[in-house]
Amino acid sequence: MPILVVGLGLDPDNLPEQHVGHIEHATVLVGGKRQLAAFEDHPAEKIEITSPLSRVLEQIKEAENNRLDVVVLADGDPLFFGIGNTLVRELGPDHVTVLPNVTSVQTAAARLKIPLQDIRTVSLHGRGDFRPLLSALLADKWVAVLTDADNVPSALAQSLLDKGVDYYTMWVFEDLESGKEKVASYSLEQAAHTTFSRLNIVIFERRGDPEVALGLGIPDHEFARERNLITKQPVRAAGLAALRLHAGHTVWDLGAGCGAVGVEASVLACRGRVYAVEKKGERVSHIRENARRMGALLVEPVHGTMPACLADLPDPDRIFVGGGLGRSSEVLEAACDRLVSGGRIVVHCVLFSSLAQARQTFETLGWPHEVTMVHPSLGEALGGDMRLKAENPVFIVAADKVEGSGKAGQGGGDA
Repeated sequence: MPILVVGLGLDPDNLPEQHVGHIEHATVLVGGKRQLAAFEDHPAEKIEITSPLSRVLEQIKEAENNRLDVVVLADGDPLFFGIGNTLVRELGPDHVTVLPNVTSVQTAAARLKIPLQDIRTVSLHGRGDFRPLLSALLADKWVAVLTDADNVPSALAQSLLDKGVDYYTMWVFEDLESGKEKVASYSLEQAAHTTFSRLNIVIFERRGDPEVALGLGIPDHEFARERNLITKQPVRAAGLAALRLHAGHTVWDLGAGCGAVGVEASVLACRGRVYAVEKKGERVSHIRENARRMGALLVEPVHGTMPACLADLPDPDRIFVGGGLGRSSEVLEAACDRLVSGGRIVVHCVLFSSLAQARQTFETLGWPHEVTMVHPSLGEALGGDMRLKAENPVFIVAADKVEGSGKAGQGGGDA
């Protein structure tokens, strides 16, 4: 007999008749402490879901092999960020039957009287970072968050305040479908200083927009920067194209300056993360300001001297080097060592010596690489007409890390 996974909805005392019948006939009940407590008088053997989950799965399989009637109790709907997905994956779809029920997000949508399909849902259960939330907020007006004991509503609000975001309202739904139910909206500042019931979900509502629309091709004058220190828009576009970014990539923008490349890279790496590394404090302030004004929530400024400050960053799928190469190849070699196998690195060079240094590094590693020169000219008014003013030419060197290549500086074959 297949394992039955029964959704309890939000109120175990108000279950459909079919759900109640299956639970009554169970000889083994599996669930979390709170779910099992709702059926403490049931005569079935109880298996509490605890870590490690592998042990619980083995107990379920053993009960199934002994032809016992196993019912797994799940909050809300079992296949909505619930245990049902794990059981189907681990036991196989032919060994699992799922009885659905109402979800917390479904109930919250009803309270707000908004279409459920308009809400993007993110689960932060057991997650150590808010990246899924930040990615969702970039794309959707309504974002629901399934919280846990660590990722509480006040922490979510503070994470956005830390990025200078102030155009979201937070709806908090506490103890839904109970006598203590409370639904209220808060500013992020209010939510950051409020303690909520342990049983809660959050829905963010976007009520405004960043000062500057986040996208590709942001005009250079929109970026706060030191003097004219910026990768110009035409060159920036060519460099981003050379990176071949995918949505989930982790990106390093090294020698980030004002962070223009990192900000626009976050549009393409919309489910990844972007680290903008810069050693000068004033420029790091510009990166933070630009990320705030443009709503580039996935950009993380890193203030430090390379290569030492790279040690604590996650390995990148893509690296952009726009500054900080210097006379030594130390930074470039360190970056190449950390790049994941199959990853790609793009280096912008203005000086011939930097071009030679980049090519020599990639040739030593045995990485295939290509060189493109971009020489933009920008139109400017002159005598009632227009002329083209040439910018500095930039060499774009792009290389792919081949699997099994040697470490930088050790020799890895011919280009």
